[in-house]
Formats: sequence, structure tokens, C-alpha cells
Amino acid sequence: MKDQKQQIYDLLYDIVGEGGCGVSCSESELYQEADGEWKLNLCGFMEPWSLGKTLDEVETNLRDYARQGFGLGGES
Repeated sequence: MKDQKQQIYDLLYDIVGEGGCGVSCSESELYQEADGEWKLNLCGFMEPWSLGKTLDEVETNLRDYARQGFGLGGES
């Protein structure tokens, strides 16, 4: 079974696709804070994005970021 970090990376690529990610995703840093909150720091952004504590929250937030076009070329 995949660990949560890998599942989140997989979600990221599933949502925005490899073309939509480009360098941003390949040079991203995904980490979990002490309180359980997942954060994603993409290349070119000063502050990490808060993704949530559960995989469902992470997926919802990634889809919202992609929809808004915050450096991700995914869903419109």
C-alpha cells in the first residue's frame, strides 16, 4: 500500500496532469506539519499551500487550486 505522501503526489498528477504540472510539480515539496496538516510548496511560490489533514481534504483543496489556476494547469 502506498504511503499518504505518495497518494497525495499521485492525486496532484491525476488532477492537473503531467503537462499542467511541468516544473512546478517536479520541484515541489510536500510535507506534513506536527498537527497533521499537509502543505505543498511549489517552485515559484513564496508560501506553502495548506492542503488539509485527510486525503479527502487534500483532494478537494488541490482541485480548488487547480480550478483557480494557481500555477497548476489542470481543470477549468
